[in-house]
Amino acid sequence: MDFHKLVQLRRSYRKFTGEPVDAAQLKLILEAGLMSPAGKRKNPWRFIVIEDRETLKALSTAKAQGALPIAGAAAAIAVTANPADSDTWIEDLSISAIIMQLQAQELGLGSVWIQMRLRDDENGQPASRNCARILGLPEDTETLCVLALGHPDEERKPYDLEKLSWEKVSGLNLKS
Repeated sequence: MDFHKLVQLRRSYRKFTGEPVDAAQLKLILEAGLMSPAGKRKNPWRFIVIEDRETLKALSTAKAQGALPIAGAAAAIAVTANPADSDTWIEDLSISAIIMQLQAQELGLGSVWIQMRLRDDENGQPASRNCARILGLPEDTETLCVLALGHPDEERKPYDLEKLSWEKVSGLNLKS
């Protein structure tokens, strides 16, 4: 599949079948993340793979809303770092997360980015801290997001190229 088509097809999937994700597929997804560009090649990320049902369920309660897809996923990847390791940790982790999502899409899997950084649970506790507690991570670890992964159990249409926000682009003559 060409890259443009892959980007057009990549959508967020929040419902998954119960079918497990193959270990070889998880390895390819992680390899894609590990090959991601990073500022000064510091590679600040730490990826935690979660397949345990109870842990997935616990992570789905780490923030007040929007994390429920984790509970129904076959697997998840917590995308974490110690911010002291790199001043570009947010950018580096963001790039690695989307590259892993694109790899998942290319493999026929669905994924959704569940934001944890700057989100709170129902009691006002930071979701990132909740993730660290659930996963047994050090205090200095921040969780940017959790990628829920699995075989999609919903239909998503590709992006409609006619609805792209070209009005937000300047400096390009679009008349040709």
